[in-house]
Amino acid sequence: MMAGVSSALPVRAHDIELQLQARLQPTRLEVLDESAAHAGHSGANAEGYGSHFRIRIASPLFTGQSRVARHRLVYDALQNFIDQGLHALAIEIIESP
Repeated sequence: MMAGVSSALPVRAHDIELQLQARLQPTRLEVLDESAAHAGHSGANAEGYGSHFRIRIASPLFTGQSRVARHRLVYDALQNFIDQGLHALAIEIIESP
């Protein structure tokens, strides 16, 4: 992706939640749009939302997987959003209750 402001439509937290629910069957999931805190930074968009997200997730699919493999599962599940302009993900893997 090129540096600078993205021209793609902003991604919505709700759409990310739906995609992660469908692909990873999480037992816990929180998607936070932190885009406003990155205004003016590389990858930020003019709308102030939809470019930078924090994801906190627990999934039975993570069992026995390394940290890198768990993150790869999340990135793979969200690749279509990355292709649409999602610029940054902070992924926090949490333990299932």
